[in-house]
Amino acid sequence: MTELKGKVLAGKILVLPQEAETKTASGIIIPDSAKEKPQAGTVVLTGAPKKDEPMELKAGDTVFYGKYSGTGLTIDGVDYLLMSQNDVLYIQ
Repeated sequence: MTELKGKVLAGKILVLPQEAETKTASGIIIPDSAKEKPQAGTVVLTGAPKKDEPMELKAGDTVFYGKYSGTGLTIDGVDYLLMSQNDVLYIQ
């Protein structure tokens, strides 16, 4: 992945979502129309902490977030999600 040239505002994170599953554990291929939106990804960029809220995430963290969290962005042909640190449910 190339180095991103932009920056993220305070309290926000840029996440690279994981790929949607294409096969079930038993080997059944999932069609595109039935695939669920991924709810996990890797933090790529973090903004500065807010005055009243420290930034608890760092680049490289794997995070889990709500199904409808974040705003989709395409940067240099790669799809990312821009979301608030508060949208993260779990850090792995």
